[in-house]
Amino acid sequence: MPPDLRDGRIVIIGASLAGLRAAETLREEGFAGSLTVIGEERRPPYDRPPLSKQVLLGRMAADLTGLPQRLEVDADWKLGVRATGLDLLGKRVLLGDGAEVPFDRVLIATGTRARPWPNPAEAALDGVFCLRTSEDAARLAKRLDAGPRRVLVIGAGFTGSEVASACRERGLEVTVAERGPAPLVGALGGTLGEFAARLQRAHGVDLRCGVTVSSLEGDGRLTGARFSDGTRVDADVAVVALGAVRDTDWLAECGLAAGPRGVACDAGCRAFTMYGIVTDDVFVAGDVARFPHPLFEYQLLSLEHWGNAVSQAEVAAHNMVNPESRRMPHLAVPAFWSSQFGLNIKSVGVPTFSDQVVIAQGSLPEARLVAVYGYRGRVTAAVSVNRAKWLEYYERLIDTAAPFPPEPGAADQPETLGPVPSDVPDPKLLSHGPTVALTGYLPDRRLTRVRDT
Repeated sequence: MPPDLRDGRIVIIGASLAGLRAAETLREEGFAGSLTVIGEERRPPYDRPPLSKQVLLGRMAADLTGLPQRLEVDADWKLGVRATGLDLLGKRVLLGDGAEVPFDRVLIATGTRARPWPNPAEAALDGVFCLRTSEDAARLAKRLDAGPRRVLVIGAGFTGSEVASACRERGLEVTVAERGPAPLVGALGGTLGEFAARLQRAHGVDLRCGVTVSSLEGDGRLTGARFSDGTRVDADVAVVALGAVRDTDWLAECGLAAGPRGVACDAGCRAFTMYGIVTDDVFVAGDVARFPHPLFEYQLLSLEHWGNAVSQAEVAAHNMVNPESRRMPHLAVPAFWSSQFGLNIKSVGVPTFSDQVVIAQGSLPEARLVAVYGYRGRVTAAVSVNRAKWLEYYERLIDTAAPFPPEPGAADQPETLGPVPSDVPDPKLLSHGPTVALTGYLPDRRLTRVRDT
């Protein structure tokens, strides 16, 4: 590493949200050296949340979802080329076109890719789509414009549910197949999962839970699908929404702690080697990172959240160009949102890191509520449905490890204050929802970052 941390060669692998915000922060922090940003897609960084919302509804063109830049970044942008390897000893990034890019420090921000349909021949049928890139969204929106007879959505996580919502708003017939007991259960647990199931059916979705799609059928063009319970549905469009795969395959031989859950790193975004040794020149940020958080007993989190990608990229960039004494941890409380079936769903904390949940405000029947989650007697998350203004209050409870269940809010009281099991999936299992990977390490104290005002 060069003696002057604001000089030298930094390479960012991943030209999406985290990569862009990291590049901006590096220049804002005074980094004056060589900066290279490598991205597999040909277009500059763009915003992904609108793809399953405004783009599918025809309210925005997919090529107009570019991310605004805080400043003009002086960097060598290598777009349209995939990183295929990382040589830690030789300090070079290997590219798919045969080129090599040397570095002094590197940031891995490759994010995720859509989990494909497992049968390649069926996945190649005309009418079968995934939704991850702007090209995916543009192709799917064009097909929805043509008015298919029925759309089959495979998977009822947030992406699948938002696709189903967009289709129903367009007036299209939709069947949703979900292997779990309810939509969103992998992210929000059973109570809100049951609420989501009722919501979808009330909006005319043919929701089938507890089943999987055995096969997609067609002769060149999709004609339908067969389910594990022996039933069949006719459909000319299928959207595979089986969750995301963290883009770590290209790191398989490099010696980092990289796997299906992401690249493990410390709270300062420094990557671990496969032997658990922290590096000082390899950093990780965004969806591909797997990091410990003091608010959640230092369990390793893998989050696919817009806000997490931004804040973690800024922390990683700061730490890349500052000495040990000035480095800071990534302590932001996770937050995400979704818009579906006329409702705005927002979350703070990690709902899957819980053993109980209580409807603290509002009620499920009126579809205006705040559900608060707890783990071992303290608040760990809150989810609002059309009541987002209260989340700041509950975020403070999470940040201070307040007791669960919380005191009744000053607003209208819910019908019942009794906590019930949150019914979240086993966190040791891979899930397409925001997950917590248990490490078994329980610290005896928590750290708080104090900001100067």
